[in-house]
Amino acid sequence: MSKLLTRMFFVCMALFLALPIVVIAGVALNDKKTLAFPPQGLSADWYLSVFTDAAWRSALVNSVLVAATAAAISVAIALPLAWFLWRRVAPWAQFVQVIGFSPFILPPVITALGALSFWATTGFYGQPWTIVISHGIFFVSLPLVTITLGFATIDREVIEAGMTMGADDKILMKTVIFPLIRPYVISGFAFAFVLSLNEYIVAYMTVGFTLETIPIKVFNALRYGYTPTMAAVSVFFVLVAVGVFGLVARFGDLPKLLGAWSEGDET
Repeated sequence: MSKLLTRMFFVCMALFLALPIVVIAGVALNDKKTLAFPPQGLSADWYLSVFTDAAWRSALVNSVLVAATAAAISVAIALPLAWFLWRRVAPWAQFVQVIGFSPFILPPVITALGALSFWATTGFYGQPWTIVISHGIFFVSLPLVTITLGFATIDREVIEAGMTMGADDKILMKTVIFPLIRPYVISGFAFAFVLSLNEYIVAYMTVGFTLETIPIKVFNALRYGYTPTMAAVSVFFVLVAVGVFGLVARFGDLPKLLGAWSEGDET
């Protein structure tokens, strides 16, 4: 009886959490330009307009390019930093780790204001590439966490064996270390990509409306008139997030990536 109640509880919680997504998906099926739910008539035109409407398509392309490039920058910063922390080559390594985590620890509005002040002072405010660099720095904590977990799984005896065979740091990284941490690098990229795709505050503070990403486009659409296309875009974003995290769970050790360690790992 207790197991049945537990299952019913989790089913109810899952339905409760999924209800907003169901409502948004239904709103995007309206036949007319309305945000009514249940939908008044059924049509998939608003889903298709994400790709057929030039403005929405441009915002979608901008978001994907920004998110992919920013995630690559985050990984490029996090990988050597995590390697440095793993090697413990300096007594102030923990201080470096705090710096690596600090962008994500601070409230997003504080980070956004800092980015705004920096780019305005340097005269680059509004340039499209400023959002890429800002997101790359802002989300560096995500790949830093996953890659650090990846380094923690490496048996140092394997490294010592490689060094005994005459391998230097470069060869060890290429042939031993990186193949072991590759799933953690990919998952860190995936996490940064998804969050950058949905981020609004830093994007707005760095480029304003000179470069429309999907979140900025949605905000503009709210200002100038409601359209079910906003709901359709939201559904696409949810599907992208589910797909990316599903792949991470399928091909990686998701519990360990989230910091759950088994007893065997501790020994």
